[in-house]
Amino acid sequence: MPHNFLLIGVDGGATKVSAWEIQYDPNTKTFAQGALNAQRSYKDIPGFQADFEPVSIAVQIQEMQSGTAAPTDAEKQQEAVYVEACAQVIEGLAKQSGKDTILVGIGMPGLKTENKRGIVAVANGPRMLQYSDLLEERLKLSQINFAAPVYHLGSDADYCGIGENFSADGLFREVQNAYYLGGGTGVADALKLNGDLVPFDKTKDWLAKSWEMKSEDGRSLERFASAGGIQSIYAAISGKSLRELNAQQVYPLQISEQAAQGDADSSATLTLTATQLSLLLYERITTLYSGWRGLFAFINENRAPLQAKHPFTGTLLESVIIGQRLGELMDSRHGTTTLYEPLLKQLNDRIKNSKVLDEKAKKHYSNLRQIIKISRLREAPAIGAGIDAFQNYSKEQ
Repeated sequence: MPHNFLLIGVDGGATKVSAWEIQYDPNTKTFAQGALNAQRSYKDIPGFQADFEPVSIAVQIQEMQSGTAAPTDAEKQQEAVYVEACAQVIEGLAKQSGKDTILVGIGMPGLKTENKRGIVAVANGPRMLQYSDLLEERLKLSQINFAAPVYHLGSDADYCGIGENFSADGLFREVQNAYYLGGGTGVADALKLNGDLVPFDKTKDWLAKSWEMKSEDGRSLERFASAGGIQSIYAAISGKSLRELNAQQVYPLQISEQAAQGDADSSATLTLTATQLSLLLYERITTLYSGWRGLFAFINENRAPLQAKHPFTGTLLESVIIGQRLGELMDSRHGTTTLYEPLLKQLNDRIKNSKVLDEKAKKHYSNLRQIIKISRLREAPAIGAGIDAFQNYSKEQ
């Protein structure tokens, strides 16, 4: 389908917003990340509240369920900042491209409003009930036209799956059954089963999201998959504050380099990370094949228990894909030896000694190097957001 608008994918993170040009190839019907991109930190926008305190998530959920969500003045001010940051990155791309008509897909954390165009509950940020309306109004002031309104605000995790499935470089494309684990600011889970993308929101009766489960010491598995989480684990082990580590620019890549050089605290951090990630991947493999076996407890102790039976019993994964900054870490010079290889060894041992997997499954997973792959889509959420917007637009034409 020919078009003359600029297709943009937006990834609205916790501290900044990023936007990328997304290109569509009508011959192959695939998408790719374009050359144009822009990003803006919220703290650089006038009016940003550095001391912003979110409303208790319990209160947010209660108001959401009762239909009485009423953002505070502080939330409204912070929302205006977030909208302005997004508007500026979109303006930047439009200016670079020379086009004044755009189609935008946006991925953001949090629970969405009924019309999916706003955020009604979110752990670390403001509720933004009018986000899409405000963004569209703001961009119209800059003479930027929308080929279609923002269809909805999507999930980063779902967009990672969409990006992997429809991008020319996506690792979901050539397989029928695969699991994606992406680690950036948070953690993203995505599934492709029997050739179709299966959102985790539709598996909640029998498969949990990574952030819902916790290690034996009570930490969410998100800590071991996300960049900030790994940094926080190192901070706890080394006795250093996050402020100190940020000032020294010590992040996961630097921690892996220190581990390779023999630093005990860095090595302990990545050993613990490898152990928990190998347990997580083992849980995914066994749950898909033979159902939930209670390998982890839940962060929310009142969460409904998972069912052991599910529609995809017997599934063998062709690929386990590691993406975003977690993938970057495992694929790095030092991360390969300090995290990827130890994870591989531990997972291989768990599979070999499993009382849950039969010989057929063990044989299938006997060469994990062919199964565990690193994604090349560093900006998967933004790519997926743009693809989702294009697909929804195409359905209505």
